[in-house]
Amino acid sequence: MDDPSLARLDVAQLRWFVAVADELHFARAAKSLNIARQKLSNAVIDLETQLGVKLFVPGSQPTELTDDGRELRARASAIIAEDDERTRFLAEAAAAPKRLRIAFVSGVTVSKWTRIWDERFPAIALDVDPIAAIDQTAVLSADADIAFVRFPIDADGLSAIPLYEEVPVVVVPKEHPVSAFDQVAMADLADEQIHDASDLDNVTGAIELVAAGVGVVIVPHSIARLHARKDLVFRTVTDADPTRIALAWRTDALSEQVEEFIGIVRGRSAHSSRSQATQPEKKPKRPAKKAQSNKEQAKKEQPRKKAQRRRR
Repeated sequence: MDDPSLARLDVAQLRWFVAVADELHFARAAKSLNIARQKLSNAVIDLETQLGVKLFVPGSQPTELTDDGRELRARASAIIAEDDERTRFLAEAAAAPKRLRIAFVSGVTVSKWTRIWDERFPAIALDVDPIAAIDQTAVLSADADIAFVRFPIDADGLSAIPLYEEVPVVVVPKEHPVSAFDQVAMADLADEQIHDASDLDNVTGAIELVAAGVGVVIVPHSIARLHARKDLVFRTVTDADPTRIALAWRTDALSEQVEEFIGIVRGRSAHSSRSQATQPEKKPKRPAKKAQSNKEQAKKEQPRKKAQRRRR
């Protein structure tokens, strides 16, 4: 018997064979399985046909296994044990509490959306974890179902919905001349030492330098607010490039739960369907013109006929 043949076997049939092989008596095996003896006999014949071998010696009294039957019995335990393990795993997975894993980069406040989720889906817990910008796409392959990311990202295999732009601000000491204005342009900072803030997860060092009176730093408004302190202020930079926050997920892992969370972030109400939210808006139809009644048509034609008679 080759392994491919065994792989195609119905495990329920295999269990029935094992019962007969252990009892060496069809009637007792059928009783232990709580099935009819004829049904059990037919199942064994079916099994022999699939494998192309005889499992029991024909006409033997008492019932006796053939060499192929003994080989199958020896290998059946492992196949049945594997099936039992698979069944246990699926049962545990079904019984385990459902969870949705959400990740977010620094500066993003997710509490508004997680609160709505808890109200609508109290049975599905949320795992909400901060992530470093360097891990914002890799995390979707292992530890998160959906993530709030900051562009640019490696979008290979991902879907993303842009959510909003972050206003750029310059962080300066409280006594700095810039603090006297509500907003400034990059030209106003031409004489300043501007620290590199490309790695927003490690911007603390740059902010410490600013507090010490060494240069300034330009960061998204949310990051400046996250690192706010009494000796520093931040002001909008009108012509610096804004950063963009988006919601991203793996394209091949768009589950029902992920779709529901996307809907919440996009402002969909609890009563609207996911399909409705993705359909384009239909243009309103123009009202059809009412057909004129015979009487109205006749009234319009009367002056025309009179004019024609006068011309004659």
